[in-house]
Amino acid sequence: MPKKTNFYRIIFIIFVILLVGCTKKSPNEYDLKQLTRVDVEVVKADESYEEAFMITDVETVKVLRKVFKQVKWEPNAEPKMARKEDVKATLFFKYDENMPERLFDYQIWFNQSNDTATILSNNVKEGLGTLDKGNAQILENILLEK
Repeated sequence: MPKKTNFYRIIFIIFVILLVGCTKKSPNEYDLKQLTRVDVEVVKADESYEEAFMITDVETVKVLRKVFKQVKWEPNAEPKMARKEDVKATLFFKYDENMPERLFDYQIWFNQSNDTATILSNNVKEGLGTLDKGNAQILENILLEK
């Protein structure tokens, strides 16, 4: 009897190891490592955009990677927003040195009522996202302060 129990334990452990070893990271997590630059356009009171500015500083991009990693995405959500976004950000991802960068647009609303952020992405893997209070504050500080 003990030999049979040990056999099943070994099979179970091998199964768990294979399962853990074969799981992929989420596409967003992989993509964020490729983030190289962010272009930012802040929306003015008249709903036009200010002149765009670039974020290329390695440390700032690193912080943005960490913040975007915390976004909770709902890929199939169809939002209806009551107002124009606060910021439009274009994220540049470099996947291959021999290919041009891939760009994704993000519309970002900073919610004053609960200090969170709502993000709408044109990346089909992402869709509509929400960001908690702490990370929303970090994102707002970076994107709204040149």
